[in-house]
Formats: sequence, C-alpha cells, structure tokens
Amino acid sequence: MTTSTPDPNAAHRAVMRQNLDHAAAVLGVEIADGVAWGWRDRSIGAHVTNDRGDWWLRVVRELTAWTGGDFWRGNAEATAITGVPKPAVTWIEEWDDGDVQFRAELMTLIRAHRCAATEPLRDTITLSDTWWSTLRHSVDRVANWPTDRTCLDQETVTRRLLAFYGPEVDATVTAWTTAHGDLHWANVTEPQCYILDWEGWGLAPLGYDAATLYCHSLLVPAVARRVHETFTDILDSEPGRLAQLYTITRLLLRIEDGDYPDLAGPLHEHLGDLLLGSRGTGCRSK
Repeated sequence: MTTSTPDPNAAHRAVMRQNLDHAAAVLGVEIADGVAWGWRDRSIGAHVTNDRGDWWLRVVRELTAWTGGDFWRGNAEATAITGVPKPAVTWIEEWDDGDVQFRAELMTLIRAHRCAATEPLRDTITLSDTWWSTLRHSVDRVANWPTDRTCLDQETVTRRLLAFYGPEVDATVTAWTTAHGDLHWANVTEPQCYILDWEGWGLAPLGYDAATLYCHSLLVPAVARRVHETFTDILDSEPGRLAQLYTITRLLLRIEDGDYPDLAGPLHEHLGDLLLGSRGTGCRSK
C-alpha cells in the first residue's frame, strides 16, 4: 500500500486563498478573476470590484515577530509619494492566526502589464522613449523624496562587500538617496510605465535602483544597454559602481538559493569589468 505525501505548497496556497477570500468579505469587494502569486507565494493578489469601481487586493503573510517595521508598512507609506506612477493603497486590514500575521491592502488597479513574469528580463521588450523618460523621472523623483525609512544601511553594505570582495574594495557609501529598493522587470509595467511593489523603499546608496534594474537586464544585452544609456551618469559614477557591486552580491545569494541560475554568468562577467575598475564604459556591449 502506498500513501501520498501532502503537498505543503498546495496547503500553503489553500490557506492564502482562504485569507484572500476573508479579506474580500471584510472589505466588501468581489474577486473578479484569477489570482496572482508573489515571490515564493508570500503574498496573493487579485483584481476585485465593488460599487465604487475596480481595485487590486493584496494579502501578505508573515511571522508576527517580523512585522511592524518599514517593510511591513512600505506599500501604504509609499502612497504619500507624488509624481510617480504607481498604485495607491486606499484601505488596510490586519489579523493574526497564532504566530502568523496577515495584512490586506486594497489599492488602485493598474491595468498595464508587468514587463516580465520574473525579476530578470529574459526576452527582448520594446519600450517607447516616453516609457524610458518616465522611468528616469520616477527614479529621480523617488531619490529626492525625504524619508527616515531604511532600505539599506552602511553596516549591511560593509559586511556584504567584505564577505564577497575582501578589504580591497572600499565599501564606504558616500551618498545616500531614497530608493524603491526592488526595481526589477516584474515590478515595472508596459505600455505605460508604472512601478509596483513598494514594500522595501527607503534610504539606500545612490544608484541602487539603477543598479538593480541594470543587473536584472543582463540576459538581454540590448535592453541592458538602454538601461545604461538612461542612467549613464549614475551607473558610471563611483557611487553607482559601488551600488552595482552590492546588487551583484544580492543576486548571487538569490542564485545560491535556487533563483535564476542563468543570470550567474552575465553577473560574473559584469563583475569582472567592475572590479577591473573600468569607468565610463558601463555595460560591455555585445
């Protein structure tokens, strides 16, 4: 006799769906179509409707001990940022289940499509000049937005760069700006340029957003070149170079955990260019 082993992922998804239905009932909305899953099923979202229109409902699950900080409140607090195309959170509900906390956020519905289904871009995408200028304006607007939120701190940057590169790389951050903190291709939309997922925004090394998008573009060299053209002044600066060095460490750790192994080669190739100290050239043309 054989017995089947319960699928923990299926059980987790069932719990998340139950909590999405609970949030919809509490907020007085109806789920309009299928659901979407966040990174490693940490969150679930859906297009919902009520008599006031169409919305996006997102439910996130976290251990209660890890809630309450900047990351937990990021989407809601980003609503205050003006001049950047993004969703706005209009309502929040929280509840707990033992040592687990759930947070439901009802936000404006963005009808544009994500540029990619995954964080790295794997297929060529054609985006208008207006799209690129909107992106640059948005990144600059965020960079100048005052905040006491923290995305990265000097201690984290110093420890990570020392572990990866040794003491020869000066890890001192000389300029700090506000950053979205996770600017990859699944968090931007087309044909209109909206920026999604504001959980982790806050102060970071200058150039962190440009570095993040650039490093997530390396599998499509033509797009990587366009990212570099859009952010040349940032990426080719010493702070921008440092931001790229840190971003590469972050992505290599993700690769170690099993995410996007195909990005490892391009990352190491670009890392070689950075560590050689090449300046003013940015991405190696291919």
